[in-house]
Amino acid sequence: MDKEVELSSGEGEMAAQHISQPRRRKGGLITMPFIIANEALARVASIGLLPNMILYLMGSYRLHLAKATQILLLSSATSNFTPVVGAFIADSYLGRFLAVGFGSIISFLGMTLLWLTAMIPQARPPSCSHATETCKSATGGQMAMLYSALALMSIGNGGLSCSLAFGADQVYRKENPNNPRVLEIFFSWYYASSAISVIIALTGIVYIQDHLGWKLGYGVPAALMLLSTVFFFLASHFYVKNKKKTSLLTGFVQVIVVAYKNRKLPLPPRNSEELYHHKKDTDLDVPTDKLRFLNKACVIKDPEQDIASDGSASNRWSLCTVDQVEELKAIIKVIPLWSTGIMMSLNIGGSFGLLQAKSLDRHITSHFQVPPGSFSVIMVLTIFVWIALYDRVILPLASKIRGKQVRISAKTRMGVGLLFSFLHLVTSALVETIRRRRAMKEGYLNDAHAVLNMSAFWLVPQLCLGGIAEAFNAIGQNEFYYTEFPKTMSSVASSLSGLGMAAGNLVSSFVFSTIEHVTSRGGKEGWVLDNINKARYDKYYWVIAGVSALNIVYYLICSWAYGPTVDQVSKVSDENGLHEEELTQIGMINGVQDEK
Repeated sequence: MDKEVELSSGEGEMAAQHISQPRRRKGGLITMPFIIANEALARVASIGLLPNMILYLMGSYRLHLAKATQILLLSSATSNFTPVVGAFIADSYLGRFLAVGFGSIISFLGMTLLWLTAMIPQARPPSCSHATETCKSATGGQMAMLYSALALMSIGNGGLSCSLAFGADQVYRKENPNNPRVLEIFFSWYYASSAISVIIALTGIVYIQDHLGWKLGYGVPAALMLLSTVFFFLASHFYVKNKKKTSLLTGFVQVIVVAYKNRKLPLPPRNSEELYHHKKDTDLDVPTDKLRFLNKACVIKDPEQDIASDGSASNRWSLCTVDQVEELKAIIKVIPLWSTGIMMSLNIGGSFGLLQAKSLDRHITSHFQVPPGSFSVIMVLTIFVWIALYDRVILPLASKIRGKQVRISAKTRMGVGLLFSFLHLVTSALVETIRRRRAMKEGYLNDAHAVLNMSAFWLVPQLCLGGIAEAFNAIGQNEFYYTEFPKTMSSVASSLSGLGMAAGNLVSSFVFSTIEHVTSRGGKEGWVLDNINKARYDKYYWVIAGVSALNIVYYLICSWAYGPTVDQVSKVSDENGLHEEELTQIGMINGVQDEK
């Protein structure tokens, strides 16, 4: 009997231990290879389609340069705009897991459809008749198939863009003091894999398209996108799947409506925390002083009527939280500075760079020449090299000279990037002027397919300047948004730089159409022609270089009006006994506001 009691007691203890053992925590570094593989393969696939797309449109679809460039600019604008829509949907409804999953599937469908345009002869216009010297244009159905492929890839990119924030969800643990280091490791591997993917796309995929044709050149990206999707869903069981149940957009509208309703209501003193409605687990008890008119949306007029028994607002269209107000402020405050980044994407269009490289001598040896679509890899390598020099050489040397830690703020780096972007455009204008004069001198003004006796490596300086501009401005923008925004808006923060690129593509399309229309009035030959030797793209470059100079002045005004950023405020703050670097890292994770 005693043995039976002892046995049952032992079994009870084992059962209690089994029950008390926590279930395996999801997320963590185990998910990193799957998320990075998804992003890397997707980037190789999508970037690999871009460089030679202008040749596909002009060759297989018989489109003129102007029409093909417009299609690519609008497609690029859409691809850069959909991440913002995807971020709002992910943060408000679907959650980031479903956003990335659906994005992967839709991108694969788009790439498959594009591959089918190369595989199916009826999907493209027939070959030109050499006997009659006529070429048939693409039919409405053929163009619809092409547009559908581009549209699906753009929509898919909106979901895929959430992978950075989704990956950060996996490694972020609020209770883990080593979080900043883990998050830093993830970001480093993520960006490194992205850069390597771009290099592979601009070399390997472009080489396949140039030497093995469009069928294989578009089939390989579709296959890689399929692998990307499979890798992502393989680790579905291990992911942390946070799902947002409130809409950011609805919250923004509520703040505006309630602030307008309370426009005549006086604001209570800032030390009156009990008069501002805030969440129980929030770090924000009172709103910040910036954009104070919005603070009236979170003022409690009558606690008995405005606050429910559980502490929430009785009517969300009559009272908002401090967090809602600060989320809207974060968007409004960055709009002027964000708009300065539009200039980074204002250009003639990626198609011109490829045609320009194609017109130059690209030989490295007598038997090997660089594909024209691969020259963009110089810009990517420049970003790699410059970041390494900046982080490991320039800053440590400057710190040693000054005798204290030197760090350039994100806002300053954005401005430096705009300056290098201006130098990039000026250099591009000078190189194109020299190239065109060489074409005239060699008698190739009327020969659009001639290869000049001029090395394509004349393009290296402008590509290097463009890479440095991107390294300063793009990375500065991402850090700026992550630091200034609350963590609830991390997906939105990660997509804002892409939204600037979308706006830049739209402005580029508008400028392209305007210059083409204005310069060709009265039957004259305009600046935009299929024959780049006869066209005046040198003048085009000078125009957008002038706009870039004005944009720098605009940036200085916006930067002054914005005032100090979170990391600048944290630098002089010792409230938490942390160093500047630690405060910055915490700000990037938690979205520390001006109030801190």
